[in-house]
Amino acid sequence: MFWRRREPEPPPPSDEPADTPSDEPVVVPPTTVARPRREAAGMGLRARPSGLGSRLRSILGAGTPATDATWDEVEETLIAGDVGAATTLEVVDAARQRMEREGGRTGEDARRALATELRDRLAASGSGVFELGPAPSVILVVGVNGTGKTTTIAKLAHRLKGQGRSLALAAGDTFRAAAVEQLRIWGEEIGVPVVAQRTGADPGAVAFDAVAAAESRNLDAVLVDTAGRLQNKQQLMDELAKIRRVIERRLPGQPRHVLLVLDATTGQNGLVQAEAFSREVGITGIVLTKLDGTAKGGVALAVADRLGVPILFAGVGEELDALAPFEPEAFVEWLFAE
Repeated sequence: MFWRRREPEPPPPSDEPADTPSDEPVVVPPTTVARPRREAAGMGLRARPSGLGSRLRSILGAGTPATDATWDEVEETLIAGDVGAATTLEVVDAARQRMEREGGRTGEDARRALATELRDRLAASGSGVFELGPAPSVILVVGVNGTGKTTTIAKLAHRLKGQGRSLALAAGDTFRAAAVEQLRIWGEEIGVPVVAQRTGADPGAVAFDAVAAAESRNLDAVLVDTAGRLQNKQQLMDELAKIRRVIERRLPGQPRHVLLVLDATTGQNGLVQAEAFSREVGITGIVLTKLDGTAKGGVALAVADRLGVPILFAGVGEELDALAPFEPEAFVEWLFAE
């Protein structure tokens, strides 16, 4: 796969963002689809027999009393499920108080109170509604390598195009030759033009060109891909902040969205990533990928609760249609599913 190739790190960014392109941009128009179209197998999440929900059900049985030991087990299970210690302690304490206020005493009562508390926590982070603003809306997509960032861009573009939106993709990951080609292939498959430059070009210049193209063509949106970067590589994080400044300089008030693509299987490291990206570029929403591949999923609760940033979408498969709007109630039902 393209994104598994290792490439040299980019040079350090200059102090000032580029406000003119460094190279003549290449706008790759959509062409005939070269590979067969894949249909989504389903948008739902399937309960896993050994998953977090299964363990919670075994603890919170309908005929068992909800004792101190029961709540201790719930705490241990949530922490093991990547919810995180701080969030777990707050959630369990609130759920226990809720159950007692409602006069509950059984495991089923505790389960109901816990589910309600989890839903409320997720809902409190934001509506989770993804909307475009005045055209062109710029959507900056960030994340570490291996999270499925470029594929997520393609899925979101496919979704927006299906809603009748006009858009373009910007190949801002200029440090990997394969990354540009990967985005071009996706552009061909979904019928969306791609703005690109040579490998090694200034990613800020690519973003600048893409925004200019979106303005001149009266497009509804432009989705900007960025190089995957570790949150502890300050040089790369500075480059990301520069891309945002370039977009703001060209089009004040943009980007409309800064989406962090987060791998649900990374556990608590996902929370560390989210905190770092939020500091550098001010993320406005989370796209949680590979949720279909984890038996835990608790990182969703940790990120939403600790950062107060809404989870907008969940990746539940590899197909283009497998990007579902995140719904707190549906997610909690999945956690507790039989």
